[in-house]
Amino acid sequence: MMTTVALGFALLMLAGVPLAVMLIIITMIALMFFSYTPLQAVVEQLFNSLDSFVLLAIPFFILAGSIMTKGAIARRLIAFINSLVGWFPGGLGISGVVACIFFAAISGSGPATVVAIGSIMIPALIKAGYDKPFSIGLITTAGSLGIVIPPSIPMILYCLVMNVSVAEMFMAGIVPGLLIGGALVAFTYFRSRRNDWRIDVKPSLAEVLRTGRQGFWAILLPLIVLGGIYSGIFTPTEAAAISVVYALVVELFIYKECTLKEIPAICKDSAILSACLLFLLAGAMTFNWLLTSEEIPATVAKFIMAHIESPWLFLLAVNLLLLVLGCFMDSVSAVLILSPLFLDTLNGYGINLVHFGVVMILNIEFGMLTPPFGLNLFVSMGVTKESLRTVAGGVLPFLAVLLACLMMVTYVPDISLWLPRLLK
Repeated sequence: MMTTVALGFALLMLAGVPLAVMLIIITMIALMFFSYTPLQAVVEQLFNSLDSFVLLAIPFFILAGSIMTKGAIARRLIAFINSLVGWFPGGLGISGVVACIFFAAISGSGPATVVAIGSIMIPALIKAGYDKPFSIGLITTAGSLGIVIPPSIPMILYCLVMNVSVAEMFMAGIVPGLLIGGALVAFTYFRSRRNDWRIDVKPSLAEVLRTGRQGFWAILLPLIVLGGIYSGIFTPTEAAAISVVYALVVELFIYKECTLKEIPAICKDSAILSACLLFLLAGAMTFNWLLTSEEIPATVAKFIMAHIESPWLFLLAVNLLLLVLGCFMDSVSAVLILSPLFLDTLNGYGINLVHFGVVMILNIEFGMLTPPFGLNLFVSMGVTKESLRTVAGGVLPFLAVLLACLMMVTYVPDISLWLPRLLK
């Protein structure tokens, strides 16, 4: 059966069949020829895979991110952060990274972060004298933190297919996200000192207070959402719904830079993206049900553990596999398919599922920045109107920074597990 599944994947992928449809077709073929289970089970599994309260968080977070991208929250965040650190060497670039970190904590989406922050910061960086490739690469890379720093939509998907606590995964992503953000800040600082990139005018205290007052409502949102989740006041799904209501109130009645006429278009775009993600998840969960029922993860675990004795070598092999797959297919899809396949192997090696989830998320982040399927590259192309070659060339130096952080998180599990253990 495994040979048929592999050949089916290859043929359908070459034919350009959408991944969700591909997973459903392969599941049906496997049941038809290698199992006595009726095909009606596929329909039942498609329904059951979406019958989850946690899944409501995905469309809510997508909608909240879309509202904030259209409104003034991103601009107010940037103005306040820039007034604090913009006058340092590389301060404007550092402001962009910090703004991406904050916006990531309220949107849960890498592309939304690139659009919201990049549309403002990239032209400002170029105007201030920063190299164009550096400016594009920095914000495109920092925008990918939208899937590492919670709330994160890919984290929710991983939790669903691996049966892991969403709140615990969110906590595990904070320190790795700050580690990557800190590395990007350090890289920007030293590169800027060498090129003498700085803003000579130091803002006054009155300017800092003014921008802080204007950005107060934007800064408050991640504190409400994440603080409410970790304190147990509300669940991640309830937090997502609260973020939508909060974003609407702030944009419509406080900042007043988003109108009621724009809301239907925002909802339409969010609904389309949510439907695509949920359809993909339904197909992946159905395929995972097939794998589990046929005990394929156990077979894979026996094969891997017979050839790879060390869990560290296994993690290295998984990283290499995902980095390669990220150049040929959507990384989120690869994680949804491969994570359950490795479940028995992870248990055999004693690797914590939350730690492995963070490693997977960092690989998704890397995949979003590598051609030809790097989503953030295409989003950045839309924002900057530059070619793929220009955007990918700007991102290339930052990939070394991300790769170093990925290795640290992979082989120092406490980076991701320290906070969940502390708050248990």
